[in-house]
Amino acid sequence: MTVKQIMLRNKLLTTTAAILTTAVAVVNADEYTHRYKKGDRVDLWVNKVGPYANPQEAYEYYTLPYCAPDTKHHPSNEGGSFNALKAHSIGERLGGHALRHSGHDLIFADDKNGVLETCTTDKLTDDQAALFARAAADQWFYQMYVDDLPVWGMVGEMLPDLDAAKSEKFGNDLSHLEEAVAKHALEGGKLTPYVYTKRTLVVSYNDDRIVKVDLTSDPSSLQEVKSGITLTFELDIQWSTTSTPFHSRFDRYLDHAFFKHQIHWFSIFNSFMMVLFLMGLVALILLRTLRKDYARYALSHGGGRGGRDIELAEGGGGGGDHHGSDDEEDEDVDENGKPLLDEEGRPAAGGGRMGVEDSGWKQVHGDVFRAPKFLPLLAAILGTGWQLVTLVMGVVLFAVAGPLHGEVHEERGEVLHAILVFYSLSSIVAGYASGSYFKLYFATTPAGRAKAGGAAASGGGGAGTTQWQLTMALTVLLLPTILVGILSVLNFIALCYQTIYYIPFLVLLKLFFLWVFVSVPLCILGTLLGRHAKLGGKKSDPFPCRVNAIPRPIPDDIPWYGVPANLIPFAGLLSFGSIFIELYYILTSLWNYKFYHVYGFLLGVYGILCLVVCMTTIIVVYFCLNSENYLWQWTAFYSGASTALYVFLYSIYYFVFKTSMNGLVQTTFYFGYMLLISLGVGTLCGTLGHWSANKFVRTIFQNVKVD
Repeated sequence: MTVKQIMLRNKLLTTTAAILTTAVAVVNADEYTHRYKKGDRVDLWVNKVGPYANPQEAYEYYTLPYCAPDTKHHPSNEGGSFNALKAHSIGERLGGHALRHSGHDLIFADDKNGVLETCTTDKLTDDQAALFARAAADQWFYQMYVDDLPVWGMVGEMLPDLDAAKSEKFGNDLSHLEEAVAKHALEGGKLTPYVYTKRTLVVSYNDDRIVKVDLTSDPSSLQEVKSGITLTFELDIQWSTTSTPFHSRFDRYLDHAFFKHQIHWFSIFNSFMMVLFLMGLVALILLRTLRKDYARYALSHGGGRGGRDIELAEGGGGGGDHHGSDDEEDEDVDENGKPLLDEEGRPAAGGGRMGVEDSGWKQVHGDVFRAPKFLPLLAAILGTGWQLVTLVMGVVLFAVAGPLHGEVHEERGEVLHAILVFYSLSSIVAGYASGSYFKLYFATTPAGRAKAGGAAASGGGGAGTTQWQLTMALTVLLLPTILVGILSVLNFIALCYQTIYYIPFLVLLKLFFLWVFVSVPLCILGTLLGRHAKLGGKKSDPFPCRVNAIPRPIPDDIPWYGVPANLIPFAGLLSFGSIFIELYYILTSLWNYKFYHVYGFLLGVYGILCLVVCMTTIIVVYFCLNSENYLWQWTAFYSGASTALYVFLYSIYYFVFKTSMNGLVQTTFYFGYMLLISLGVGTLCGTLGHWSANKFVRTIFQNVKVD
């Protein structure tokens, strides 16, 4: 090797080492690793500004005529990063985050006793003065981030005079908003808009990590807003040390007193007791009643023939006539299914043999497994429901496992990002559930019978293929169509008002590609797997009972408790009763600036909701079948889905009595999102209700073997 080659190699090694050293330094000193060295630059990001009462009516920080700080980042300086947009994930943009560089210089662990950065606006125009006045009147606040730690401050105040403004010690925890105006408003007097012009930012650090950020506004700096004046804004940056460990730096943002209040624990206990009550109700009433039905049925048709199968005559479209001859007799039985005896120990009524007509759920054995109306639609809805069940369980478990991978409430957009991932991956569940359900009941439809009878050439096969395609298309498009429809309206309104909750075109394009290249193929694959799944086990017929060719008429003269429309609202009310306390905490987190972090509670309530929905749906379906109404599939779905109605009604109550929201933007966003949440809850609960009813119906008819 020549000297020139050796020198070239050493130069390359030196260059490579320098690059690696620089890369390591960058990795070890930034807001992604949250580690800094003394003298490192720390970015101060401004996020949004808007009315405190309207969380979704938020605008970019420099929508207000704030001036740029006189630093090297000033817009007039080449290469300045003032107002530069921070890179955001899809979850952050969907969550309404638009962080831009504030232009302020923050040097980690600066030894100076405070760095004062100032800037002066040009003379305020009428529009700029009116904008500041509106911000003060509507109680606008702003949000900033330092090392991913949020801080908030008020833009200004509405006060009767300057002396009262400067003497008042306003808090900075956003708790004084409603009291401030009421306290200083004179009866019949006039309030004047004032703007805070001096703020103090105190950054506390432990070793090489930032663990605490405080922002305070100086009441003595309040200046009246008028057209034609200039405003001088000051930011006093101070550094201090603290012993608070880094891992607990976000605890101060979590309202433990609110979320872990005694009433929260009581609500969990109350819901758990409701589950025990409903399970006991199903066991005590339904199972004992079914036992009595089985015994009466066996005595009537089996006459004590040991283990012989119970035979049903399939005449009159599924049992409209008496099962057996007119002189067929039945023995009276008690609630435990045992024959009633007289005082001498003999069967009651001289042997207890008397003619009895069968009635109740046993009569519909030939129709109970008939395909429901709108089979492709129901299959698609149930597929979507199972996707939501999987999605919710996955996201909640992901949040519960926060200590292992990082708490989700500490990262902007983390929950929304997890929802996108689980939604895309769970599309295969939606496809399989809808495909297998359609296959299960398609054989009982006229097209399915024609295909099974060899009449595919006459049109049965073509109709079946068309319905398969319809089922697949509905499963792929149903939920996305609803989402796109509602979110398009909200996005249009956000664009018209220029709020930061407008979803940019690039983000929409990424979401479209995610749906087209991940969600849709997985959904189609799942549908094909469901179509070819073996559903009957070792038996060729997947149902315990054969389905009659001619549908049985449903009686008209049935008691009120046998009418599905009378029972469904009660089922939804019980399900809602098990979650409405937790729903209050969730809505408060969504609309009142609190960080939801009690995911263990959420997991427990989710499990309780599933059990309550299953129990209530079984009760509703049993009463309907006992009234000889075999159209149980949609009834079971509506029983669970009716929970959505109460969720939406509660959201109206919450909007009116628990918030101060106003205006077109906030109102449409609130009810648009609550409509989506209610539809999601309804689909999820309806799917669980249908699943439990299906298990129940199969179980009771498996014990009645029909020839």
